[in-house]
Amino acid sequence: MVQEQFLSTAAQTSGWSWVQTTALIVPVVALLGVYVTYALNQRAARRERRAKTFAEALTAVEEYLEMPYRIRRRPDSADARRELTDQVSSLLARMAFHHSWLQIEASAVAEPYAALVSAARSEAGMHMSEAWMQPPIQNDDGMNLGQAYPRDRSAAARAACIEAMKTSL
Repeated sequence: MVQEQFLSTAAQTSGWSWVQTTALIVPVVALLGVYVTYALNQRAARRERRAKTFAEALTAVEEYLEMPYRIRRRPDSADARRELTDQVSSLLARMAFHHSWLQIEASAVAEPYAALVSAARSEAGMHMSEAWMQPPIQNDDGMNLGQAYPRDRSAAARAACIEAMKTSL
């Protein structure tokens, strides 16, 4: 009884009540919840941005690997030849850009990506040279080339690169 009276008197003299304590704790907890939500959203946005960067980098290599087929199926005109060589140059520049970006954004991925670009340039470069030596296709029947250009080194480098990208995410 004396203890209850003391606590009641102490609460009255200090002027602080449980209502005031609750009024202080609730906004702090709410702000903490807002901060955690914001941090998780930012993390998800960074992960999504990084995944998109990786996909764009891989797309540039894939487009480069497709160039022998485009060269082989080219129309017989100087404009077509010029356009194809411009596309090859543009793809080389895009791959260099993505490599530089990866060096900045995800350095652990830059080396596997460089190995992929090197393998693609080696394989597709050789295939492009062969494709330029073939006569342009003159009819629809020739569009089906019948045989794929081998990409063994590029496929292995791509798999290693994707693993590094997954780890980085």
